[in-house]
Amino acid sequence: MKSIVSEKDIIVPENVEVDIKARVATVKGPRGTIKKSFKHIDFECRKVGPKKFNIRVWQAGRKHSACIRTVCSHIENMITGVTKGYEYKMRFVYAHFPINVNIADNAKSIEIRNFVGQKVVMKVDMLDGVTVSHSANQKDEITIVGNDIDNVSQSAAQIQQSTRVKNKDIRKFLDGIYVSEKGNIVKDL
Repeated sequence: MKSIVSEKDIIVPENVEVDIKARVATVKGPRGTIKKSFKHIDFECRKVGPKKFNIRVWQAGRKHSACIRTVCSHIENMITGVTKGYEYKMRFVYAHFPINVNIADNAKSIEIRNFVGQKVVMKVDMLDGVTVSHSANQKDEITIVGNDIDNVSQSAAQIQQSTRVKNKDIRKFLDGIYVSEKGNIVKDL
């Protein structure tokens, strides 16, 4: 059954500017700017107040009205990104051959060596706005940092998928680089 109108509001914090024109959202904050296109979703956006937006869908079925929450969540994640940033921590897991990770290209890519004793060097490039570094206080850990949660999580996924063990029983061979912690760069007190 179709509903006539479905809507949800977005409240913008004080130190952030949000601009939505032609279903392209631009969010500016203290950590930078993120721009994302929502042209593939049919919705209406109105500025209700100085710091309030209203997302609306007309004559929507169940799945189309679910898009409202998706768009609002994406914009809220963009707001969190430009105010606090995103940080993923990944740990190296190995049984016998120690995994060697070198950070290259000015923290824009990593090279993985000696994974399960392989001679091949796996190179993973980070996406736009994402940097990688070794953790200072923890051995065998890297930190992936950026403003856009999509790029940070996709970079972490590419690192994890590059270290999949092939042609072996994955219950026994657990070697790899796995996400151990997700959070924000600026911690709440």
